Amino acid sequence: MSDPDNPFAWIAKAENDLLNIRNNLAQGTVPWDTICFHAQQAAEKMLKAFLVWRRVTPPRSHDLAGLLGECIAQGGAFQQLLPDCQLLTRSAVESRYPMLNFEPTEADGREAFAAAERVCTAIRSMIGAAQPP
Repeated sequence: MSDPDNPFAWIAKAENDLLNIRNNLAQGTVPWDTICFHAQQAAEKMLKAFLVWRRVTPPRSHDLAGLLGECIAQGGAFQQLLPDCQLLTRSAVESRYPMLNFEPTEADGREAFAAAERVCTAIRSMIGAAQPP
């Protein structure tokens, strides 16, 4: 079982979300809703990794702007990530269910993946985690 008090356990889970995206992008048919969802999840887990690294129990929330605010309050210089977090928050729920009128396009998926990579890169660099190969 992963240790929720270990920031690197959170990072490993985020890296799995990014791997899921990369694997899907390598296929002929890409589920863009899944890309958006895993992009949101990767960013959420990385933000929570930063909070755990600062010895703060992360809240149970999918609101990335709120999580980002908590990270900034804990000393993270992440203000530039607010637009990415706002964009990704929509994918926590809306991309997963047909009744919420958000069917992501390829452009949405690629934008979400890029946003997630920016969030993940910023967190990795702040806590010293190595960039994946």
